[in-house]
Amino acid sequence: MKKKRWLFSLMFISVVMLLSGCDSKLMVLDPKGPVAKTQSNTIIFSILMMALVLIVVYVLYIFMLTKYRASKTPDDYEPPHMEGSKWLEFIWTAIPIIIVAILSVVTVRTTYAVEKVPAGYEDQKPLVIYAASSNWKWHFSYPEEGIETVNYVNIPTNRPVEFRLYSYGPISSFWVPQLGGQKYAMSDMITKLNLVAEHEGSYMGKNSNFSGKGFAQMEFEVLAQSPADYMKWVKEVQQTAPKLTEQEFNTVLHTDFVGRKSYSSTHLSFSPAPMDMSDMNMSEHGHGGDNSKDSKESGTDSADHMKNMGDMKDMNDHSSMEQGH
Repeated sequence: MKKKRWLFSLMFISVVMLLSGCDSKLMVLDPKGPVAKTQSNTIIFSILMMALVLIVVYVLYIFMLTKYRASKTPDDYEPPHMEGSKWLEFIWTAIPIIIVAILSVVTVRTTYAVEKVPAGYEDQKPLVIYAASSNWKWHFSYPEEGIETVNYVNIPTNRPVEFRLYSYGPISSFWVPQLGGQKYAMSDMITKLNLVAEHEGSYMGKNSNFSGKGFAQMEFEVLAQSPADYMKWVKEVQQTAPKLTEQEFNTVLHTDFVGRKSYSSTHLSFSPAPMDMSDMNMSEHGHGGDNSKDSKESGTDSADHMKNMGDMKDMNDHSSMEQGH
């Protein structure tokens, strides 16, 4: 018995020392923007609720063990027959229902809150960035600035950023833990993620969805800069980076691993993003004479995008056949 106790103590100390050697913080609990702050508060609230439940259970457990332990009763003690207590049954049924209801309300409110532009930033025009994933990299297109980057993205602080996500390969998940939660990027539709960085700094982004052998290398840097520094960087890229040609884009697209790249034009002109279903629904219910024209242009863009999807699929199938042989 003594040996087991020492072994357990040694294992506990080893785990503590191992964890103390990790110098990385829990990034989801170190928010640098309002979206991440909302999610962090929800996580902490849920942890405290569950901790309260555990504390009550352990206190009652110790109380029952102490109060009704066998050593306190005579040898011939026989417990009385009890039919049960309706009040106790009601209480231990109602309490879990209340706890689940509270957590459900908080979670639903948080989910709706993080889908919108963060409170206090509704009046600002968001910076639109198309974030496209491919095997095994991220492409960031800035349509307003006319620039594009690979495996890194710069954003201004205190301005809403609308990431429009899609994929040139398998489903991936765009996640910047210190700025907000993850959202999936898929091949035939756009999903939107609204984020704001309130502090300057470098934040890690990654693909949090297992999508194949190279998904672990799908990390990128998010650099939050002051508005002045951001505009300075944009002008520098516009003046010094090469143009992104269709040939160069296809080369990058079909190369598994590439470093950081910058271009003074985007791929959206010759390889457009898929149709935005939310905008499409609005145009269907809207009143305007250009809807048919927009639909035709969207159809052409979608066809071009599907062609790229087919090229990526053929490439993946060919790669799989080579590995099979």
